[in-house]
Amino acid sequence: MSIEFNNVITISLVLFAIIDILGTIPILLDIKNKIGEIDAKFATFVSGGIMITFLFAGKYVLKVIGIDIVSFSLAGAIVIFLIGLEMTLNRDIFKPHISSPKGSTVMPIAFPMIAGAGTLTTLLSLRSQYNILEILIGVLINLLVVYYVIRFLPRIEHFLGETGISILRKVFGFVLLSISVKIFISNLSIINTNLPQ
Repeated sequence: MSIEFNNVITISLVLFAIIDILGTIPILLDIKNKIGEIDAKFATFVSGGIMITFLFAGKYVLKVIGIDIVSFSLAGAIVIFLIGLEMTLNRDIFKPHISSPKGSTVMPIAFPMIAGAGTLTTLLSLRSQYNILEILIGVLINLLVVYYVIRFLPRIEHFLGETGISILRKVFGFVLLSISVKIFISNLSIINTNLPQ
């Protein structure tokens, strides 16, 4: 199985844009302030596990539990909407579980923020165009970026300061609301086109 360097770059950039780990920094900081330090290794490991599992068995897993891609994407959109609403209005919707920080790392950090519906459906699309090894390399490159961003969150927080974090939180909260609405509308349009006339 040959590896095309250009394909790896393309896959890596597509996943980087979809995961948007830099854009989620305000959310990560908000979660960090609620639960304490985020375990970068654990978050990266869980995210990678979800992505790689879905890459190989996504369609079959969803089929077995009776969920289609559209329903999966709509559920992810709702969670993203609630996170965006929380950030924009400065209200707690997701209550912090101080006794279980690893639980908060899995939900909502690993899913749906990093390995969300958009990332998982993108992986399925990429599989139809590129070989599995190229996709795996692209996933690993993005996981390294995710790890280092989470690992150095305290430094990022110190650099931005309280005012900078507050501004970013509201701006990206609104961006998340917009993204969730876009995902919701696009998937509703798919449902409408599949309805019997």
